[in-house]
Amino acid sequence: MPTTPVPPLPDSDVDWSRYAYTQYATNTAYLCNSVMLFETLHRLGSKADRLLMYPSNMKADPTSDSTESKLLLKAKEQYNVKLAPIEVQHRGGGDHSTSATWADSYTKLLAFNQTQYDRVLSLDSDSTVLQPMDELFLMPSAPVAMPRAYWLTEESTLSSQLVLIQPTEQEFARIQKAIDSAKGGEFDMEIVNQLYGKDCMIIPHRRYDLLTGEFRKPEAKDHVHYLGNDYEMWDPEKMLKEAKFLHFSDWPVPKPWLAASASVLESHQPKCIEGEGGKEDCRARDLWLGFYRDFKERRKNVCDIQVNKRSEEMQEIRPRGRYEYDPLA
Repeated sequence: MPTTPVPPLPDSDVDWSRYAYTQYATNTAYLCNSVMLFETLHRLGSKADRLLMYPSNMKADPTSDSTESKLLLKAKEQYNVKLAPIEVQHRGGGDHSTSATWADSYTKLLAFNQTQYDRVLSLDSDSTVLQPMDELFLMPSAPVAMPRAYWLTEESTLSSQLVLIQPTEQEFARIQKAIDSAKGGEFDMEIVNQLYGKDCMIIPHRRYDLLTGEFRKPEAKDHVHYLGNDYEMWDPEKMLKEAKFLHFSDWPVPKPWLAASASVLESHQPKCIEGEGGKEDCRARDLWLGFYRDFKERRKNVCDIQVNKRSEEMQEIRPRGRYEYDPLA
């Protein structure tokens, strides 16, 4: 599967209303994450539409004092987000120990049904957009485009953290059939790999799917899969500067909307290394801590929600077999 180069934006005008960034929310925690992501897209001046799929039992009611109503209205009025109430796609059962955590992830696949758009870009909300990504909408035509899950030993596996989709009734029918027949432990990432793993346009993972866990790898040679070569030196500042999409994946450090204990952070934060002239190089550690600090600050500013240690709606995301990332494994 050759990597498809991302073209520069053409000089001619583009009808950006044909394209949309999509988010889905299943509860208040993820609704906040989505609104944070839309705030960033708005601040960066992204031109494509923004579409939020949210549970139909949540109401964008200006007379309500609920957190959900406030967030939905803020998304609509301040960040120009189009609101699409949906039914959460949930499937329980199976013998996988983490199935309860991932049981609602099928909802992401409703992006395949947004046929009012020529193309939609689905972004996982446990992420940070660092730079505009509108150019992805102008890639060559293909039903689906995804980056490789570069951190896995199986090089052909695709990552569903970022998915560029051409929605059609036919493709959504395939998706729905796959959801209906999914076995225990098969969720959104497994489904897109089953359907498109052998016939998919590839988005470069470098720049478009950088994991926070990459900054925790202690040895320069450990970054070969992300860099795509064995001659380039890992430079955390350079890699962050060129990246456009940063995904939080740092098991056993919890997701950034959950407060990690001091002992967990101390044990699993990037280690300082010996730099030039024998000086201590702590850039990776400082950047990594900054990712979590920035998320916490934006969560407070955008959603008026603090990072919580315990909440029924804020379950800790645990590994789900071969698709989960442990940077030190």
